[in-house]
Amino acid sequence: MMLPLPTGEFKAYLFDCDGTIVDSMPQHYTAWRDTLDRWGCAFPEDLFYAWAGRPTADIVVALNEQHGLNMPVEAVVAHRESRFQQLLPTATGIPGVLRHIDDAYGRIPFAVVSGSTRDAVTASLAALNILDRFDVLVCAGDYSRPKPDPEPFLRAAELLGVPPEACLVFEDADLGIAAATAAGMAAVRVPPPRRG
Repeated sequence: MMLPLPTGEFKAYLFDCDGTIVDSMPQHYTAWRDTLDRWGCAFPEDLFYAWAGRPTADIVVALNEQHGLNMPVEAVVAHRESRFQQLLPTATGIPGVLRHIDDAYGRIPFAVVSGSTRDAVTASLAALNILDRFDVLVCAGDYSRPKPDPEPFLRAAELLGVPPEACLVFEDADLGIAAATAAGMAAVRVPPPRRG
């Protein structure tokens, strides 16, 4: 089933990656748990989903502050990234979003706008054999202010050469919807996949 789109003439589609194009949130959470267990750090699943869209390094810093820990940010990020790469082959695409990608590919440009690292995003898209469909990737490290700030989406629109108001954002997370709205872009909320 295709997701319903708002009315309008859109000249570009901007997609979040995890939970939007790729049903990879369970793999991300497992990678976090496996990594943080080594440092004795709790990360409840509801908080993980509430923080969806935040860059990995920012999450480690926030967890350090929350728990009074001193986990080495780069080491935790690297371990979590490695563990996620191991789990990635078990992830699948989100059918309703993939249909829009198939339908509009070649007619308008696409960008991915993600809080994940470029390595994680390219691996996720490559696993679905759709990496070549995206003209622009805006990932953690490509902007100074993450979602809910509009900067990541505005950067993607600029790189595509499309005015923000002509972009349509596909997002599953509250932070991403807030960022799209702040950027003056229409957005489609991607519902969580049904499990079981």
